[in-house]
Amino acid sequence: MGLLTAPAAAQDAAGPGALAGLDTMWVLIAAFLVFFMQAGFGMVEAGFIRAKNACNILTKNFLDYCTASIMFFLVGFAFMFGQGNGFVGWSMFGLSGAPDFWPDTNVHTWAFWLFQAAFCGAAATIVAGAMAERMKFPAYLMYTVVISGVVYPIIGHWVWGGGWLAERGFLDFAGSTVVHATGGWAAFIGAILLGPRIGKFNGNGEVKAIAGHSIPLASLGVFILWFGWFGFNPGSTLGVGDGSLIGLVAMNTNLAAAAGAIVAMVTVWVLFGKPDLSMTMNGALAGLVAITAPCAYVTPAAALVIGAVGGVLVVFGVRLLDMIRVDDPVGAVPVHGMNGLWGTLAVGLFHTESGLLNGGGWGQLGVQALGTFSGALFSVAAMGTVFLLIKYTVGLRVGRAEELRGLDIGEHGMESYAGFQVFVTE
Repeated sequence: MGLLTAPAAAQDAAGPGALAGLDTMWVLIAAFLVFFMQAGFGMVEAGFIRAKNACNILTKNFLDYCTASIMFFLVGFAFMFGQGNGFVGWSMFGLSGAPDFWPDTNVHTWAFWLFQAAFCGAAATIVAGAMAERMKFPAYLMYTVVISGVVYPIIGHWVWGGGWLAERGFLDFAGSTVVHATGGWAAFIGAILLGPRIGKFNGNGEVKAIAGHSIPLASLGVFILWFGWFGFNPGSTLGVGDGSLIGLVAMNTNLAAAAGAIVAMVTVWVLFGKPDLSMTMNGALAGLVAITAPCAYVTPAAALVIGAVGGVLVVFGVRLLDMIRVDDPVGAVPVHGMNGLWGTLAVGLFHTESGLLNGGGWGQLGVQALGTFSGALFSVAAMGTVFLLIKYTVGLRVGRAEELRGLDIGEHGMESYAGFQVFVTE
């Protein structure tokens, strides 16, 4: 995706070449890794919330990928990569008329579609964690249809489909803005409109920590996500080449994650006296999100700095949300929204040729700021409108009794851990 510069139908298909089989297989393997990230998201979110809601959050993760796959096939791919204007594409609905091989690559279009569909599913699933433990399941399905079929593809068209940001030189190699910030800022407005969980904030401004039920499960999820990111970022090369670009992207991805984890741990240790594991894990994810845009454009030393800043940002981002009384059970907004923004701006600072800190001037940084803030504004406005429509029609939030008892029983009629009876006291 980082190599894509024009919409599909604007160029002749590259056609099969000597590397067609190898490049297509590489993109498919990367797509499989990105698909496996759905399991990572599910484990992280389930681990960070209470046992009485674990089945509900896993059902949402499962269904949003299914929904995203279908919507991206029917309309999303066309809006994102079809011929159109600077705002949206308007061809190849249901992949009708798509070339055999994707332009400027040796990758078969079916493989390219699967890779992109996995990205679409990742963007959709980010919101589940921020709105966990109190959102109606039908409302969540409605949200998923819109973000995967319309909102994510439109922002993607601006950047990867030859849209208005691409024309201005905006760079987002693997999706800090397109994927993560889109989902992160949608999660932010959703959490505001949904309201906090019962008992999260009291009347005098105190914040109550609501502990997740399984840190080991969340830890497994983080490792799965880290592993899947080696498909997410290196796979965006869309080809093997001589291997040097894939190697650089993979190395930068790993270094940023490690730096984010360590710096987040040290930051929370200094501030609160304990090396909190949950914040450390979110620090790793913050580093991964932050390096997603600049991973192909910066040196390994810069990747360490980018990840380290992400680790600090996630700690203070969580505290900021508490201060403004926004309840985000898993830290999705600081991890994906705030660090998606930071990683996109980091391209303008650390790019080896056009970055401000490497003598490139303010131009690239200005374009990056324009792009990431435009994406955030569109995501908030579009998804805010969707959430309000849902809120005043079918309703966003479950009732008080159901929230206290747990959404697993109320929404799905089952328990995550069979044999446990949930007793509710107020």
